[in-house]
Amino acid sequence: MAGRQIQRRPVVTLYERIVDAIREGTYPPGSQLPTEPRLATELGVSRPALREALILLQEDGVITVRRGVGRTVSQHLPPRGFEYLKPVEQLLSEGQPARTSALLRTVEEPTDFSTQHLLLPARSEVRFWESRVDSGGVPCCLTQEWSAPDEVLAEHVPEAAGLLDGPDSSGSTMLALLLRAGRGLPLSGASTVVATMLGRQRGEQFGRSGDTPAVLVTQVVRLERTPLLAAKYMLPSGAPALPVWQAR
Repeated sequence: MAGRQIQRRPVVTLYERIVDAIREGTYPPGSQLPTEPRLATELGVSRPALREALILLQEDGVITVRRGVGRTVSQHLPPRGFEYLKPVEQLLSEGQPARTSALLRTVEEPTDFSTQHLLLPARSEVRFWESRVDSGGVPCCLTQEWSAPDEVLAEHVPEAAGLLDGPDSSGSTMLALLLRAGRGLPLSGASTVVATMLGRQRGEQFGRSGDTPAVLVTQVVRLERTPLLAAKYMLPSGAPALPVWQAR
């Protein structure tokens, strides 16, 4: 991707800057935001861009607007859950620590799943990782992840291959390292969620019966139109909930 730098939409970046400032206490929940001119000056942005970001914040329930009062930060912010691209170990760590253990780290020929989602050429080889995430000391998620070939990673996220082959690979999911390498890039994820059962092999990995009800999440992570990672996450009944916030 020589000579090309992908930028996030300015309004999206501004939206996230304000949300981060709220979560960090600059604009605490329940407080009033500064006036629009003052806030634009504090953030160093134009008022039209700020106005658009504020509209989105109001639509998403982050702030409320009352005539004669102004813009107030909501007392209870919508949680950043599965609608945000986050490593599963981070999503499952709310309230208690989560730990990732490597079950398998290998390079393999493409499967039907990885070929379909990563658009792999014939006779290519891809990284395959299988991990288990424990939350509060209890196994709660089995992950299977495939990365795009090294030449694709090198073109789009140059630091990714080094992190995936580095010392942090045994205690992290592939997605966590990809997000670290691609910090600042507009990575996006698309997921499907289906109800299923663990099955015998996965049941053994959890120490549970094979007919235990479970949720299977399939995820593909892209940079624009280029798929970089395909994953499956299996969560048996009793696993911590994945918070999901939906906004119009």
